[in-house]
Amino acid sequence: MYLLVAATDLELEPVRKALNGSRSAEFLLSGIGPVDATFALTRYLSLHYQISAVINFGVAGAYLHTGLGLLDMCVARKEILADLGICFSDRIEPFAMDALSVSREFDLQNELLLETRKILEVENIPVSDGTFLTVNCVTGTTMRGDHLQRTNQAICENMEGAALARVCQGFGIDFLELRCVSNMVEDRNPSKWQLKEACTTAGYAVAKVVKGLSGAEFSF
Repeated sequence: MYLLVAATDLELEPVRKALNGSRSAEFLLSGIGPVDATFALTRYLSLHYQISAVINFGVAGAYLHTGLGLLDMCVARKEILADLGICFSDRIEPFAMDALSVSREFDLQNELLLETRKILEVENIPVSDGTFLTVNCVTGTTMRGDHLQRTNQAICENMEGAALARVCQGFGIDFLELRCVSNMVEDRNPSKWQLKEACTTAGYAVAKVVKGLSGAEFSF
């Protein structure tokens, strides 16, 4: 059984409709940000033991100079808690992980990722893979975005992925993260965003992945 996790109803609804009646998937609204996401998933997994993997999906902000554009699909090979550390006026420095025993980076390269890439290729859905960053505050300036991208060699940012990855690590459950680019990480300008379109695109891709993983038949 796959647990499909999204932060908002806007992100969750397209895939819920696409997989209506599926016995292979359950759905969880996590709320926005790492704290609510951690609480929601920990509570759910503590009460439901049939979950074999967690799939997180939704929208993301793509960093400039990565080759990504609006409505591109991305899959995470690694998740990083990007603003866990020391904040200066022009940069964020991570804590020394060895000295403080801080879990900041999560490797997501597993069999589930490999199978997902194969399914998306068969379905002719282009996808980029790379490092995702989880932030407590979405980036509102080009300067901060460029710093985060350059420091972490990342392709996009979100607000839940690393927290969910940490919970899955603790429960020993595979984790997959798929997101669609709704905006570029630049000086904040919501008039350029494509939130609804990105939610629809992400939902369609995730539904195809679940169908491929489960071997079930759905109507699209």
